[in-house]
Amino acid sequence: MSTSAVFPSSNNIIERIGNTPLIELKSFSTPKTRIFAKLEWHNPFGSVKDRAAFWMIKNAERQNILKKDKSIIIEPTSGNTGIALTGIASHLGYKVEIVIPEKVSKETKDILRKLGATLHETSDDLCPRVGAGTDQSIALAYAISKPRPEIYYMPNQYENDANYYAHYESTGPEIWKQTEGKVTHFFTGCGTGGTITGTGKFLKEKNNEVKVVAIQAQKNHLLQGLRNFEESAKPELFLRREDVVDEWYTATNEKSFGMAKEIALKEHILVGPSSGSVLASMMDLAEKNPDQENVFVGIFADDGRKFKSLYKEQGIFTEDEFDKYLKNSKFMSQLAYN
Repeated sequence: MSTSAVFPSSNNIIERIGNTPLIELKSFSTPKTRIFAKLEWHNPFGSVKDRAAFWMIKNAERQNILKKDKSIIIEPTSGNTGIALTGIASHLGYKVEIVIPEKVSKETKDILRKLGATLHETSDDLCPRVGAGTDQSIALAYAISKPRPEIYYMPNQYENDANYYAHYESTGPEIWKQTEGKVTHFFTGCGTGGTITGTGKFLKEKNNEVKVVAIQAQKNHLLQGLRNFEESAKPELFLRREDVVDEWYTATNEKSFGMAKEIALKEHILVGPSSGSVLASMMDLAEKNPDQENVFVGIFADDGRKFKSLYKEQGIFTEDEFDKYLKNSKFMSQLAYN
């Protein structure tokens, strides 16, 4: 199986979106189950959300909704979508305003400001919630954008099918090619539902025996990018194709942070908390099926660079430990905002 990707030789940032590496986590693979991680921080702005952001912007351009030097993009986000939208939009000549929960990490907010975004902070929990009475970030973004449609464009990752097609047309085909069609299970954390439905649909069309495992966060969680679907309703984008999901896993803060540290110790890779959630679910399922031969592929949405303050606050890494792992981490990429 191919376990690496070749990036385009062009320095064009947009051309670097996608074709992210797939690596085997040999410390975690078992005699029967091979564990692979899709390293999405190799996208130019550091996460899986680069794909959806680019597809949503290009779709709006095709529909003549976005106009250079006039349109402002506004979006509610817990971080990665905002970073991707801001970076890509700035590269293409658009201004960006981001509505973001106060609890999002300081590093994430600093990156957004560095890229040129105007931030509007709300008192939401970690992720903007979907559902009546709990969607302050989403409601504020609507309140700003709706009265001025000639200026503001809200991609709305929670409903925009371009989010789904980004993964149906790129992430899914990449995984199928990189595993030579041998993938048996696909794992990813759930926020908007774009990654799991787009990738899952493609893989199941290639082989309807592929199992799709959705990972939600525990209630009152600290896992940036994930959501709990008891606290917050599934987004419309997810509801359109939720039948793609075969199994659910609820990630706890404890297991997710613990696994993030274990990945650093065993594989020398510094990951974000949601990647810890994904690997925890992969290992649990592998333990439940010890005699079955499998190829597990999980989305590692981002690396740990944005989470230094969170990891220190939660006692996962001391500042010195974090700096050591960051310096020695394998598979780190050059980000477009560094």
